[in-house]
Amino acid sequence: MRSGLLLVVVALFLPASASGLSSAGVAALQVGLRAHGLYKGAIDGIRGPLTTTAVKTLQRRAQIAVDGLPGPETRHALGRFGRHPFGSRPLRRGTQGWDVAALQFKLAWHGFPSGVFDGDFGPRTKRALRRFQVWAGLHADGIAGPATLDALAAQPAAPTLPLSWPVQIPTLGNRFGPRGDKFHSGVDFIAPSATPVYAARAGKVVFAGWADGGYGFLVVVSHGRGERTWYAHLSRIDVRRGVLVDKGVRIGLVGATGDATGPHLHFEVRIRGAVIDPLRALPAVGA
Repeated sequence: MRSGLLLVVVALFLPASASGLSSAGVAALQVGLRAHGLYKGAIDGIRGPLTTTAVKTLQRRAQIAVDGLPGPETRHALGRFGRHPFGSRPLRRGTQGWDVAALQFKLAWHGFPSGVFDGDFGPRTKRALRRFQVWAGLHADGIAGPATLDALAAQPAAPTLPLSWPVQIPTLGNRFGPRGDKFHSGVDFIAPSATPVYAARAGKVVFAGWADGGYGFLVVVSHGRGERTWYAHLSRIDVRRGVLVDKGVRIGLVGATGDATGPHLHFEVRIRGAVIDPLRALPAVGA
């Protein structure tokens, strides 16, 4: 990144909630509570005041002890969303329940979001699961059996290459992680339209154009070792596919193309196809 980038406060860019600070079990509980219309917060796996209040409301309705804890009676009151602890059965398309919601949450934190956290093993969950299985070197049968569950117990992918800030004076918007009942696969840097966007590391442009999935105008740069950076919602693209770029080369301009409500850069980091938190690869302060 160019010199002159103002220092940013380190705490502002610390990851909000790493997967180790959240629980797939709590996320499954939140999915069940949301399905009963009792929980309006994010499916983030953190048992905060909103989750505890929703549990107590469910307990009152079910006329059981009101302690805010998801014990056996509380899970029974959730119906199908409270059944099947994670790891109690193989998971495949058509299954529903607590364990499916936990699977969806674990897949997302391992870099393979499957859309809405809903506890329903549908086609999107199967596609995400198969992608994870390929990534983990497993038989990609789309069934979450013991080997897949063991792989999900391992640490998610970690960045292998240091990156620099893709915009100057970055202002952080939406972070990587749960957002509502879905998972945000990158970080958003808020900036005015036409703000220059720079390559975060030297590499080869492997995509430059309009992309489906809400990305709008998108540039993807491959940096080797299976690591790629994605730059989305651009208003203009200044590179073409196949060219080599150095770190700090302008690749486009900030915009609001695709599924964007305002101008910002949606920035992703992927390792062999698994999305990771870009803030783990960026320096603590601009330099």
